[in-house]
Amino acid sequence: DGAGIGPEVIVPALLDAGTLSRIRPVVVGDAERLRRAAELLGLADQVEIVTVEGPADAEFTPGRINVIDLGLLPADLPWGKLSAVAGDAAYQYVRVASELALSGAVQGICTAPLNKEALHAGGHLYPGHTELLAHLTGVEEVSMMLSTDTVKVIHVTTHIGLIDAVARIEPGLVERTVRRGHDALVRAGAEHPVIGVCGINPHAGENGLFGYGEEEEKIVPALEVLRADGIDARGPLPADTAFFLAGRGDYDLIVAMYHDQGHGPVKILGLEAGVNLTVGLP
Repeated sequence: DGAGIGPEVIVPALLDAGTLSRIRPVVVGDAERLRRAAELLGLADQVEIVTVEGPADAEFTPGRINVIDLGLLPADLPWGKLSAVAGDAAYQYVRVASELALSGAVQGICTAPLNKEALHAGGHLYPGHTELLAHLTGVEEVSMMLSTDTVKVIHVTTHIGLIDAVARIEPGLVERTVRRGHDALVRAGAEHPVIGVCGINPHAGENGLFGYGEEEEKIVPALEVLRADGIDARGPLPADTAFFLAGRGDYDLIVAMYHDQGHGPVKILGLEAGVNLTVGLP
């Protein structure tokens, strides 16, 4: 979102020597907005922001930032204020980046923060990046994975109310979510990931004492299918201890049933070093 923190994050990130040692970055956005951000940060004399037609035209030298300039933002766009224009522009940036990835012109995309209210005001009614990227790549179902050095978490449900989340959880969705997480970890180099699957109720239902048998109905059948396929998925686990166990290394991935069950622990254990991955994309 050009009215938000994104430009101020992107400029110093791409001036960092460590960034250029790992990747060849090309920004999809508005070049003039990045120049204004560089001025605000006192970095204007250290950076050259260059417009390119596409990744093939980019040059990667210290101090240079390559920008595919969509030119969508007005010069007088205020910082830090909700803007439908900026919300629409943010959608267009992600759309173009996704097209570049699908065509093979880039090997991956990294998104700066969106403002969901601005995105909606701009006419793009998605709960967030996860659902937007699924739409742009033609995938019906994806999962949000929060990844930190300490713990990795994938979510069966995310941006819906708690009552709706419990209603939506069913064995097929749990199974598909675990498979997406397993596949992502294997692709990242973990040959035999150990996956801990949270229950829904306190103490994972305590053998029927809490809740109405949701664990047995909604989670256990999925785990039986997964284990039969050789996936090491364990549970249902009491969520209040699962993250402690993951933090000490017992699990490579925790499967959370709903948003706050996964987000809360991750933001305590690794917020500053964490990233949000969308898994299940092509």
